[in-house]
Amino acid sequence: MHVLHTFSNNSSVPYLSWFAERAHREGGPRFTFILMHPERPRMIDEMKAYGFKCIWIKFSDQHRKRGLLKALFLMWWHMARLRPDVVHSHLMDDSMAGMLAARLAGVKARVVTKQVTGFHWMHAPRWVWVDRFTNRMATDLLAVSGECRQFLLEKEKAPSSKITVVHHGVQVADITAQDPSVSEALRRRFGAIDRFPVIGTVARLIEWKGHRHIVDAAREVVRNHPKALFLFCGQGDQEQAILRQVKEAGLEDHVKLTGWVDRAEIPSFYGMLDIYLHAAALEPFGFVYAEALLNGIPVVSTQTGAAKDAIEDGSNGILVDERNGRSLAEGIERMLRSDRRAIGEAGRKTALSLFPFERMWDGTMNLYRKALARH
Repeated sequence: MHVLHTFSNNSSVPYLSWFAERAHREGGPRFTFILMHPERPRMIDEMKAYGFKCIWIKFSDQHRKRGLLKALFLMWWHMARLRPDVVHSHLMDDSMAGMLAARLAGVKARVVTKQVTGFHWMHAPRWVWVDRFTNRMATDLLAVSGECRQFLLEKEKAPSSKITVVHHGVQVADITAQDPSVSEALRRRFGAIDRFPVIGTVARLIEWKGHRHIVDAAREVVRNHPKALFLFCGQGDQEQAILRQVKEAGLEDHVKLTGWVDRAEIPSFYGMLDIYLHAAALEPFGFVYAEALLNGIPVVSTQTGAAKDAIEDGSNGILVDERNGRSLAEGIERMLRSDRRAIGEAGRKTALSLFPFERMWDGTMNLYRKALARH
């Protein structure tokens, strides 16, 4: 089986590297990669190590229309020449060009991973037609969560026969490699010594991740827990707005923006938390839920993405009913009154059954086989 993956606006994609490593180790399937990127992607060299070809199409989303026309022609040419059994696209730009090119090239099995579902609907409605167009061009849609599947059915009007749910996977050993000395150093760096509860979130500082609601929740929580500390790990265009909100609320000692923590330190960052908190509006998947759960950290979250699939409220985490400060604060208080160790361990066991990379691999390979048998 020959699978051609397309990806846009990323120089390297960890899960595609994991796919390549697994295929190289097992002797199949054969992969080819086409990346749309303004500069030479790192993936070209990464894939050489596994014996797979990575084709670079120079593309900038600053000149999207012209770039997409160029990408469409080049993708069609490569697909007609290589004759893959499956074309699998992953993001908006490469899916738009890739699915049409694959159809024109006569590729029978055309798969799109729907991992940014809802973004256009909420934040860029003029691009909703692109999502519906790629859905029509595809033979199969890979939904990364149950909520993603529901959105495809209700909002994008995709036929249920096209949709298969396959959760994203993570490398469990890597993301749970906590180092107590690193956790201690992070506590000192962020002023978390002798603070309780330490509540963290890992996310870009953008509107739909809900940081402003977490600040509102912090205002409620510190009344009962004067040593509470909220850590926002990430960067983004909402940083100044969040800092202003924190200052206006008088929470400078209770809410700290850490910037991005080095990826190698992320497991230890989770390890220093008493609670992981997430307040996203619509998270198609959300790797951070899986990562926090796998580290045994009790999670309080809005009902979205991987959290909604994994968490049974009160058993292995807490789901809040509404996306506002009061509901989040109530969720935190519920968690603090609960057996957090038992909830964290139950969450870890659930995550181990749902989110290992091996499960993602098996689900994706099964989807390819079913798509080929059907088409």
